[in-house]
Amino acid sequence: MDGQSVSKTNDSDLPSDLQYQFGFGNHLSSEAIAGALPRGQNNPLICPFGLYAEQISGTPFTAPRKQNQFSWLYRIKPSVTHEPFKPRVPSHGKLVSEFNHSNSSTNPTQLRWKPVEIPDSPTDFIDGLYTVCGAGSSFLRHGYAIHMYTANKSMDNCAFCNADGDFLIVPQKGRLSITTECGKLQVSPGEIVVLPHGFRFVVDLPDGPSRGYVAEIFGAHFQLPDLGPIGANGLAASRDFLVPVAWYEECSRPGYTIVQKYGGELFTAKQDFSPFNVVAWHGNYVPYKYDLSKFSPVNTVLKDHADPSINTDGWLPSIPSDLLITTATV
Repeated sequence: MDGQSVSKTNDSDLPSDLQYQFGFGNHLSSEAIAGALPRGQNNPLICPFGLYAEQISGTPFTAPRKQNQFSWLYRIKPSVTHEPFKPRVPSHGKLVSEFNHSNSSTNPTQLRWKPVEIPDSPTDFIDGLYTVCGAGSSFLRHGYAIHMYTANKSMDNCAFCNADGDFLIVPQKGRLSITTECGKLQVSPGEIVVLPHGFRFVVDLPDGPSRGYVAEIFGAHFQLPDLGPIGANGLAASRDFLVPVAWYEECSRPGYTIVQKYGGELFTAKQDFSPFNVVAWHGNYVPYKYDLSKFSPVNTVLKDHADPSINTDGWLPSIPSDLLITTATV
């Protein structure tokens, strides 16, 4: 797989209270308590410390090995021990995952969007998220959606889970402190973070009001582009992608709400514990972040300009594979 060997960092350019692992697409492992990972097997009859083993899959079980993405999580309480999901009341009404003529329109004109004012009323990441445009369908597992968000308060006693696709979040104003089932990430403007579908997460706002963009992709995952004649090095280096280390909390949370996005609709379920009770994990299906200032551009202006694809950070191939659904370009 791409990337360097697993290690941790306390570099001065990282928050002192957070540690990360390195590598894009690596099979990584992390323990908040030494010995919490089973040795030699994924799902033993009895896990260390009485933990529960759960696998989260980003691809079908039978996907080719080089494309297969999954992680094993070892948690204090099973994630399925919650009340049944019910449609959220009040409904959101600003999210779309099925793009057709009944709910959207086409426009051949080049469009740009001005920054949206941050609301005065208390608004967290979930309520401040809304769809701008897109194509395809989350049900067909093909396509994408572009969202924007404006928020002025942290998520309180709730977690968000996106069952439609992967989120690539680009904060434009204000840092995001994101807690996931794999650990914590802090994301500043100038960085991007990818939250794969199926993971539960919380967004806190350490700087107060925040605004940014979200690219959501259905049915597949971002890849690093091939370098071709550039060679082995250049553009986005695998080692510069940062993955969180295991972090957990064991506490009672009466009335804790899981908000799940499915088919562009929001559903809620109650439980009495924090979903961030994963003591250890291993796998290659994980959240990660990337500092765009570490992108190494390649270009020439001696005779002409290269195409803008030379600045591609990540992309989502389509079928046939010579087409692209979406790209993340620096």
